[in-house]
Order: sequence, then C-alpha cells, then structure tokens
Amino acid sequence: MIKNILPALVLGLSTIASAALPAAPVLAEDQKPEQVHIRGSIVNYSGSALKVKTREGKTVDVTLADGWKLASVANAAVTDIKPGDFVGIASLPSAGGGDGALEVLIFPPAMKGAGEGSYGWDLKPNSSMTNATVADAVKGVDGRTVTVSYHGKEKTIAIPAGTPVVTIAPATNDDLVPGAVVFIPAEKAASGPLAHQVLVGKNGVVPPM
Repeated sequence: MIKNILPALVLGLSTIASAALPAAPVLAEDQKPEQVHIRGSIVNYSGSALKVKTREGKTVDVTLADGWKLASVANAAVTDIKPGDFVGIASLPSAGGGDGALEVLIFPPAMKGAGEGSYGWDLKPNSSMTNATVADAVKGVDGRTVTVSYHGKEKTIAIPAGTPVVTIAPATNDDLVPGAVVFIPAEKAASGPLAHQVLVGKNGVVPPM
C-alpha cells in the first residue's frame, strides 16, 4: 500500500518545487494551478472535506481530490543518513556561512530523485528546500554535517542537535482525527484549496516540513 502512496505524494511535492523555480513563459492553457502549503491541525474530517486550523490561526476548508493519497512520518536519526540516500532538507543560511537544517526527510528508495534540486521554501522566511543525494555524511567537530549532490552541484548543510529527522510511513483515514497535525501541498482553486496528498502526524511525530 505504501508503495502506491509514495510516488503520488512526491509528485505533489515536486510540483510545488517546480512552481517555486523561475520558468520560461508558457501559454495560458499550459499554466499549472498556483500551489500553497497548508500546515496546521485538523478540526474535522468528513469524506472529501478536511477542515484545518493553520499555524497562522486561520480555519481553512480543504477539498480532497478524487484518488487523494495519505501518508505519515516516522522518527529517524541523523545516524540513519547514509551515502547514496535521497533526502529532502529544509534549511536556513547560517550566520557563519553555509546552511543549517530545519528538518530532514529521508526518502524511501522508491522515491529517489523526486523533486531533485534546491529552491525556495516557506517553512520559515528565507528558508530553502534541497532534495538531493547524500554524497557524504560525517560528524564534525562542531556537530553533524551532510554533503548532498543534485544536478552536478554540491551543498554542505549542518544538522544542529535537535533537528527533526523523519522518514515516510503509512497512515489510514482513521489517523485524520481532530488535533492531528498535517502538512498539505495543495492547489489554489476558486472553491478553496484542492489537495491530492496529505501528510498527517501520528504516534507523536508531526510532519516537520
């Protein structure tokens, strides 16, 4: 079941990623819907409707598209990051140079290459998301760092102590309970956000991205 969920989930994330990058002019009929990230806690779930109180304090009604997919996240550790793994790291520029991770997602092998690249992200102001292959994972004198490669480029990111590190895990509709934390990559539509994928927190682990 999870193998069916994961490609669809990443498709949504990579769509958002491509929307964040500069693009060549396209015809109106070729333009993709504007993307939005919804982060918050569930107020109510019923059928194809999900009501979410966002981290900004607003209540949003999300429509779940036909065939929408659901997954959760499970705790992992920095020591689980191995050379050759494909990871998604949200980070911020550090005062001393380089980037410091805000969160790390270790993708399952089936998702390797999804949304590859480094682009602006809205977890925090000035944050970025890097989806890339781990070239080297080491523990340095001042903490852990990971070097990743994407499209022929390399980037070294520090992972401070306490940084959330997670991987994708299964979920069911029974996990969509009031208070559960969600991350939803959605499309802006006239009737409100339209979602094809939902990441829900369970067992005390919340989607950190």
